Amino acid sequence: MAMTIVEAPRPVTGGVDTHLEVHVAAALDPIGGVLGVESFSTTPRGYRSLLKWLGSFGPVAKVGVEGTGTYGAGLARFLRTSGVEVIEVSRPNREARRLQGKSDPVDAVEAARSALSGRARATAKSRDGQVEAIRVLLVAKRSARVARIRALTQIRNLSVTGPDGLRARLHGVSTDTLAGKAARLRPRRSDPVEHGTSVAVASLGRRVLALEEEIARLDELLSELVADVAPQLLELYGVGIDTAAVLLAVAGDNAERVRSEAAFARLCGVAPLPASSGKTNRHRLSRAGNRQANQALWRIVMTRMALDPRTKDYVERRTKEGLSKREVIRVLKRYVAREVYRHLPRP
Repeated sequence: MAMTIVEAPRPVTGGVDTHLEVHVAAALDPIGGVLGVESFSTTPRGYRSLLKWLGSFGPVAKVGVEGTGTYGAGLARFLRTSGVEVIEVSRPNREARRLQGKSDPVDAVEAARSALSGRARATAKSRDGQVEAIRVLLVAKRSARVARIRALTQIRNLSVTGPDGLRARLHGVSTDTLAGKAARLRPRRSDPVEHGTSVAVASLGRRVLALEEEIARLDELLSELVADVAPQLLELYGVGIDTAAVLLAVAGDNAERVRSEAAFARLCGVAPLPASSGKTNRHRLSRAGNRQANQALWRIVMTRMALDPRTKDYVERRTKEGLSKREVIRVLKRYVAREVYRHLPRP
């Protein structure tokens, strides 16, 4: 009696070149053959159509998505909630671009091949929990702080170059009280230049006060979220709300995607890379990685170097061994990254 052999469906790997209005998707078979290329709108309905289209070729194993933190954020979130593994594709293959030119279908196919071959291995951030809320609040706070500093600088410049009466009133005023004093100015119409300058300075002062209230509200929200998400991280010496928030945002809601403390160090730009040549055998720090996370680690290290007795003893010992202060800071940042990784929240 003849036996019927049923061939199992072949898994499909997808790739998506993301844009503001339209995503271009490609489907590959297990050996890299192109099964199809199609465009879909950047709406929930378009996301469902894209996944259904990929599934028409077979079970979807994984999808490589460009720009999971920008144009592809919504699609990546939808695919993840649908049970599909999302691989973050950082950039198109440059060699393929030189040979084939630049087009959305080519980029989509290359994104799929990067995911299939393993060139792209990073799991995308899920962006679906409290850490994502922390990240967006940090964006707003950073913007408000920059605007506050800019407005204070403009107040100082206008007071220096303005009429004598205004300059005398604001001369020697500290930065902490400058905005309040500027906001209380009462412009007089006796002189057009003095009136216009006083109006401008008072307006900038009120803007600074409003920004300070906004920053205080954002700080309150961030404090609640960080304390709820990672209270153990705040217990580390030198880790405050801002530094903890930055490090949590870098790791993402699904911190388990960072598979080792070495990977987290690379993500923060503090992993040593070999830089040996000839008889010279040395390492240097990676210039890649998230610069805000790198700065957060630097702030922790500087706090410990100034206040922590153990860190002071370590710095003194390594300095006697011949390391410069800059090299000691680099080593300490690597140690702090290892310590922070152990306290990141995981399921």
